[in-house]
Amino acid sequence: MLIKYFYDEKLAHASYLVGCQAKGAAIVIDPSRDVHSYLNAAQANGLSIRGVTETHIHADYISGSKELASKTGAKLYLSDEGDADWKYQFFDQYDSQLLKDGDSFSIGNLTFEVLHTPGHTPEHLSFLLTDGGAAVQAPIGLFTGDFVFAGDVGRPDLLEKAAGVNGSAYSLAKKMFKSLQRFKQLPDYLQVWPAHGAGSACGKSLGAVPSTTVGYEKLANWALHYDEEDLFIEALLSGQPEAPKYFGIMKRLNKQGTTLIENLEPVLHAQTSLTVVKEWTQNGIVVDTRPAKQFAEKHIAGTINLPYNQSFVTWAGWLLEYDQPIYLLVSGEDEAKTLKALRSIGLDQVKDAMDSTFIEQLELNEMDAADYKEIEPKEIMDRLDEYYVLDVRRNSEWMAGHIPQAHHIMLGHLKDRMNEIPREKPLLVNCKSGARSAIAVSLLKANGFDQVLNLTGGFDQWVKENNRALNSTELTAKGKRL
Repeated sequence: MLIKYFYDEKLAHASYLVGCQAKGAAIVIDPSRDVHSYLNAAQANGLSIRGVTETHIHADYISGSKELASKTGAKLYLSDEGDADWKYQFFDQYDSQLLKDGDSFSIGNLTFEVLHTPGHTPEHLSFLLTDGGAAVQAPIGLFTGDFVFAGDVGRPDLLEKAAGVNGSAYSLAKKMFKSLQRFKQLPDYLQVWPAHGAGSACGKSLGAVPSTTVGYEKLANWALHYDEEDLFIEALLSGQPEAPKYFGIMKRLNKQGTTLIENLEPVLHAQTSLTVVKEWTQNGIVVDTRPAKQFAEKHIAGTINLPYNQSFVTWAGWLLEYDQPIYLLVSGEDEAKTLKALRSIGLDQVKDAMDSTFIEQLELNEMDAADYKEIEPKEIMDRLDEYYVLDVRRNSEWMAGHIPQAHHIMLGHLKDRMNEIPREKPLLVNCKSGARSAIAVSLLKANGFDQVLNLTGGFDQWVKENNRALNSTELTAKGKRL
């Protein structure tokens, strides 16, 4: 038997290729949309992908189940649990088997027992794996999807917050409690293979280790320490992070089945031109993927800055519209990776791309070339009244402490709430370190706010400077007393 682990850091998403080498057959569990890594791994190990399955209808990325079934002829094994609103609508396009609790299926000598584990979603399944070719005929481990993570469990509020299913958070939390009671009955030695790691918005405190065991989770996972349902539900629903806006769209696309990548329109490639970029800003949204510092020093008016880094996918999903053309300003070496990242969450409407390096050669006095200023906390600590201070961190961060006189709009909601922001004063934007606030500044500038500054170092640096000033004041006062 072979188990190969795949991890997408930008999505904090784990998927698996499980192979029976004796029979040359393999299955992929919870695949991402770009399926080349699975095809390459199967070929390298002399395996044929005969099956594809997923634990549930995913909300944070586009599933690759259709892609794999189309390319390999593999059989789809999909959940038939849950209510009518969350049934797969594309299963009949391919060889498929719908699964319910207690069912099982085999890939070579490998047997997968189906457990219905609702809580994160109504249709959620987990798969208990037994290797029929092993000397001992006992289950090895459990593919838990978004049911049990290392150190956490799947959040039950996404259907309500992101997909608008009223009242579902509480009912799914109740189901999660019952599913966990079943999990507690499993043998301690079983390995646990989840679909996400630290950084995923599918839970609130996921661990960073790639796998765990049932026994360890019984000891270390906070959610398994509750024996009273009401207390568990209260703890599970409290403190959940904001639900990304695009999660509801992901649910719908994964339920219906997305367009195969090979059928997407090709991306055009415009020659570098300021005039062309200006036309793009009138027709859609122009994304400059350069680092924030470069964008601050010089950019084209009307464009927004989403640096291509580990958080690129998250903020693209929050801030880009699915029905609006997207144009990219991106370095040639990053274009393919950027397109892959956007397509991983269904942002398929990239119309054109341009090499971003020409922007650095522009003069700031040229038409439509712009910049914005960054400012150190120590420069403005005594004159906050001159600014409208805007904090774009998450609600939990805001509640833990913020700059006096600041106003709070989480970055993901900024586009929808710009009418709340006055224009009489210069805007001073902050986050924790200065990265999210740089994105916010670019959004504000693109939407007509002219006087916008980014707080360098963010709230963390503000706290340091504030403490330094307080210590200095105390030392001065002490010296006067002496």
